[in-house]
Amino acid sequence: MLNKRTTEVYALGQHISMSAHKARRVIDQIRGRSYEETLMILELMPYRACYPIFKLVYSAAANASFNMGSNEVNLVISKAEVNEGTIVKRLKPRARGRSFAIQKPTCHITIVMKDISLDEYIDTDSMTWSQKPKSKKKHTTMSYYDMYSNGGTWDKK
Repeated sequence: MLNKRTTEVYALGQHISMSAHKARRVIDQIRGRSYEETLMILELMPYRACYPIFKLVYSAAANASFNMGSNEVNLVISKAEVNEGTIVKRLKPRARGRSFAIQKPTCHITIVMKDISLDEYIDTDSMTWSQKPKSKKKHTTMSYYDMYSNGGTWDKK
């Protein structure tokens, strides 16, 4: 049996001063696309989140060409995610000596690129039992649960 070995590189941007919700709006447009198509999309989109994401995509492609020697034509964004970072808290002075709290959100953006030309296959038929990759299968059964007909707390008088 042949198993597929993927070759991936990533670029990680941490503490980018932007809301995670605004960055996800852009990330959802580029996930699964090729490298060249992604650069064109990011240059033409009118959002502020495009520039840091553009830099991360460019950095991930540079990592792929330096570490694996891959061509930029074969790169595809296999995974792109945005996580919430820390919230920077500032105080804005107001009238009568009072202050108002301002929260500046940050986010962490991860771009994972895969080279589709470097996918290799492993022959698992020639491997011994201890060398074969183990698959974790979870067997679950679905059961129907009706919360209105089970005589719950609302049926008591």
